[in-house]
Amino acid sequence: MLSHKGTNTIITDRLILRRFELSDAINMFKNWASDSDVTRFLTWETHSDIEVTKGILEQWLNDYKETNTYHWAIELNEISEVIGGIAVFNIDEQNLSCELGYCMSKTYWGKGIMSETLEGVMDYLFSEIGFNRITAKHNTNNVASGKVMVKSGMTYEGTLKQAYLRNKKEFCDMAIYAILKSEWLRNKRIEQ
Repeated sequence: MLSHKGTNTIITDRLILRRFELSDAINMFKNWASDSDVTRFLTWETHSDIEVTKGILEQWLNDYKETNTYHWAIELNEISEVIGGIAVFNIDEQNLSCELGYCMSKTYWGKGIMSETLEGVMDYLFSEIGFNRITAKHNTNNVASGKVMVKSGMTYEGTLKQAYLRNKKEFCDMAIYAILKSEWLRNKRIEQ
């Protein structure tokens, strides 16, 4: 049984993972939501103006009323600015599983920040909430995202052919990765 606690703050070496605030709209729009390089492989379209970003944030803030909402802003300590986001969706209460989705400003790609984010969130979801299985998917053309998943302890499980329609134009294949609580615990013991 899951013990939902909502989006609580998670502190890692370089990051504060926290709830989004409406005041994050400017940085969200500037750092990733308006950048077509960031959104190129995502399931949502690039934000055309900051009003779109504000509308999304208002929806997320409303969602925080539910304890089974997990949606973190990724704030980089050294600049005290939101540079990305990570969320839990497709929660399966019966099978104690969920899926993660994330994106981040391209300025910070390749610096281990998203792996650090994933590890912090997975620790919270396994140890505090009680999930047994966590999955993540990426467009097969976005190879870097798969590398982040592997670095975070996830294992490639297969490819879902034409699993989503990107921008109402093209079907895209999705690679799926997963980690089990037992694997996460084993990795923790090896690190110690």
